[in-house]
Amino acid sequence: MHTETLTIADHTLPLTWVHTLVIGSGAAGLNAALQLRANGIEDVLIVSEGLQMGTSINTGSDKQTYYKLSLCGAETDAPEIMAETYFEGGSMHGDLALVEASLSARAFLHLVNLGVPFPRDPYGQFVGYKTDHDPRQRATSIGPYTSREMCRALIREVQQRRIPVHEGRNVVQLLTMEDDDDLRAFGAIALDAEGDIEGYAAENVVFAVGGPGGLYRTSVYPEVHTGAIGLALMAGAKAQSLPESQYGLASTQFRWNVSGTYMQVVPKFVSTAADGSSDPQEFMRPYFDSVGDMASMVFLKGYQWPFDWRKVQGGSSIVDILVYIETVLKGRRVFLDFRQNPDGFAFVDLSDEAHTYLTRSEALLATPIARLEKMNPSAIELYLDHGIDIRSEPLEVAVCAQHNNGGLAGNHWWESLNLKHLFPIGEVNGSHGVYRPGGSALNSGQVAGFRAAEYIGNRYQDWTVSEDESRKAAKEAVSTLLRWRATTGTNPSRPWEAERAEFQARMSRAGAHIRSLAALREAVSEAWKQWERLSARGDPQNIGESLRNRQLCFAHAVYLEAIKYALESGTGSRGSSIALDPDGVKIHEQLDESWRIVEEDATYREQVLETTATPDGSVTCAWVDRRPLPHPDAWFETAWARFRSGDIYDL
Repeated sequence: MHTETLTIADHTLPLTWVHTLVIGSGAAGLNAALQLRANGIEDVLIVSEGLQMGTSINTGSDKQTYYKLSLCGAETDAPEIMAETYFEGGSMHGDLALVEASLSARAFLHLVNLGVPFPRDPYGQFVGYKTDHDPRQRATSIGPYTSREMCRALIREVQQRRIPVHEGRNVVQLLTMEDDDDLRAFGAIALDAEGDIEGYAAENVVFAVGGPGGLYRTSVYPEVHTGAIGLALMAGAKAQSLPESQYGLASTQFRWNVSGTYMQVVPKFVSTAADGSSDPQEFMRPYFDSVGDMASMVFLKGYQWPFDWRKVQGGSSIVDILVYIETVLKGRRVFLDFRQNPDGFAFVDLSDEAHTYLTRSEALLATPIARLEKMNPSAIELYLDHGIDIRSEPLEVAVCAQHNNGGLAGNHWWESLNLKHLFPIGEVNGSHGVYRPGGSALNSGQVAGFRAAEYIGNRYQDWTVSEDESRKAAKEAVSTLLRWRATTGTNPSRPWEAERAEFQARMSRAGAHIRSLAALREAVSEAWKQWERLSARGDPQNIGESLRNRQLCFAHAVYLEAIKYALESGTGSRGSSIALDPDGVKIHEQLDESWRIVEEDATYREQVLETTATPDGSVTCAWVDRRPLPHPDAWFETAWARFRSGDIYDL
């Protein structure tokens, strides 16, 4: 790695040359850097907003899950069996499913060897449990902070190996160039902690920037994480499955999923006026035949936490709908009160499943907080660590964006389908489809690091990028950025906070779990008008956040286009969203006529939606057949020969 200085008009640009640039320092990016070293790439640099920022190190749930191949007991499991579980979720490519299954044990045991304390029995077996969309006991956890402890272990190893990290960097543009009729990535432009522009030129770019946390007003993504998929979309990188996200109940003062035992202890749901104290109402009771039915559905939210269109009619996702009506349509606030049972609550009225679970957990106790203390005391301590005592105060919640199953499109080595030498890994890579097993995202991010590093180490180890062309392209990009900044100084936009609030509100209104074509068509038009404004100028008081707004605004417009295209195609309600339509099926007799939905057309699960955009706002969407599950010849002698020759990297 070395740095030179380029002169652009009266500005100087420090340009750092590094073989492989890793953008992002979450669990996926950190592991990619480690595996690059393991594959012989010594010249590696991580560029990040900060090692303590991002989703991986700042999120969790009551029992945050890591999904892997079964490593306990006599239950039959194998990579192809696990891959079938992934594939059954719909709209996931089969080769990606097989890779994520095949490398899950390797990725998991690497974390174990780094000191992540996954539970095991006296015989060394890694015990597990069933998670959502999981037919076997493949899930494991170390408690609420699984991904945080993964990051801490990976950071220790990165520091031990002295892999350099540039913190305090806000990457504002990917650098690309034409190379033998292909478009390739070769680096990035960033702002340092003082707001000065700097450049990075690289043979390869590992893009580990996380999910689109900054797109939504109601979001459980940590506030320090906004995501940067817009940078790749603006560079022309192909995306897939953008409409497929997960949404669920989460606390809003401190952003955290209220899944698992938070629901299984059956807290009281209360809505209030906007002031948070007046006109308290137990608003859900009129929508259920009995208190027991209501309490049983709340209990089921623990198992069925993500919003799911299949569980709206007569299922637990009606809870999310009712919370949405209170908070969004009525402008009220919703709280979980763990100090009180729902009015009229009695254990004998619960469903057999709920009653049996609480009985076996020895949790037939007087109040929700007592039950939570018995079943999961760390769930209480977690909020105490953030200044919230749910033993003495209610917890405000909303239905929030939680995870994007879609993202950038990559092949089975996690290289972008159309932007060579760019490797999107972690949540920014859209490897998953409509449904995925809980905890599979953590596995996917770790597997991706192994795959990208192995391919780079075996196929992209030599320097092929033209230094002269790199300098020229970097100068052009910075010149454009300087002109944008000059325009901002003379013709500023609104404050960056107002601009961000605008597109976040639009995305939560039209592009979250409640969708309709009418709302989407209006939102798409509004989105591109805002992008046109932000692409021309920003807020001179904060250039960094204005540039962040630029890529976030572009991303939200592309997401809305993809969601609109999917509904226009006829996918209907799908995954973690419902599609409202006046001619649809009514979802609940107590709800008005606006709550009619189009049911899913499941034939689209055999396809994947690909989306490509250009900076002028031209978006192309197309359905492609998903790649089938591979059934490779596993005869040892021939497989060994292909491995020795390196043929596996050409498939």
